[in-house]
Amino acid sequence: MRSTETTSITRGFLTPRCRKSHMDTSSLCAVGIASAACVTDVRARRIPNALTFGATAAALVFHAVAPAGHGLTSVVAGWFVGAALMFPPFALRGLGAGDVKLVAALGAWLGPQNALWLVVYAMIAGGVLSLVVAAFHGYLKQALANIWLLLQHWTVVGLRPLDSISLEGSNGPRLAYALPIFAGVLLNIWLR
Repeated sequence: MRSTETTSITRGFLTPRCRKSHMDTSSLCAVGIASAACVTDVRARRIPNALTFGATAAALVFHAVAPAGHGLTSVVAGWFVGAALMFPPFALRGLGAGDVKLVAALGAWLGPQNALWLVVYAMIAGGVLSLVVAAFHGYLKQALANIWLLLQHWTVVGLRPLDSISLEGSNGPRLAYALPIFAGVLLNIWLR
């Protein structure tokens, strides 16, 4: 067996497929925006509108003017995909509005298809990080009980928020959700 055949056989799911061409200006800007959001979310527990709306405006200008830009249709579609996919957890009081606006802004930079994958990867990372944070704070058993209670609540009354375990009503440890979103951006770029 030749070495190239061995290499192609040993490539697994987690082998990075990212080539230099995938680290374009849009990807670098998305990483920078997500990094800045992590800093503000960890420090102040909020993601400022100046960052999210500024990032969206910059994406509009860049993609409309730059030769490497994807065009305004991609920006608008990416923004809507990001916002639409993050809105249900926000409406159920599981995320803050800053998280929704951040993913929408990142979707504007990355485009609609990458916005979809960003949300998928961020949700997976958010689930894992939430369990880690809960375990670290000795809250894991209560967190799992809350998930079970929420599922029962949704079974009985439909998809409606449960105030006692909502973002505002819970006394459990908080996860700065910009961190899983940042992980989603990195995974999105790496696995493209």
